Amino acid sequence: QVQLVESGGGLVQAGGSLRLSCAASGRTASSYAMGWFRQAPGKEREFVVGISWSGGITNYADSVKGRFTISRDNAKNTVYLQMNSLKPEDTAVYYCAARLYTVADSSGDYNYWGQGTQVTVSS
Repeated sequence: QVQLVESGGGLVQAGGSLRLSCAASGRTASSYAMGWFRQAPGKEREFVVGISWSGGITNYADSVKGRFTISRDNAKNTVYLQMNSLKPEDTAVYYCAARLYTVADSSGDYNYWGQGTQVTVSS
């Protein structure tokens, strides 16, 4: 079992930055690939970015490439999402998720989910 807790969301103006954190607990948490997803009101949950257990492989959605950066610190069992140049369309609840083995971009491939953190970008 892996438990995930996100933090770092908030309200920011367009062009600003936020850093989200996802703290994982569980004996083998560092062995899991991690992903960030987001869900805006009235829309389906969408993939944002994923990272392999080692951090050596990352996969970004086209909409965030060049603006968002994922990283992980396995000693702290924490994954980070640095979000720069934020746009109003980035407004959503952001979820972190975990799965064994490789990075995936489908929510159905992830076994564990956090409760989400709200990110609101004002224009």
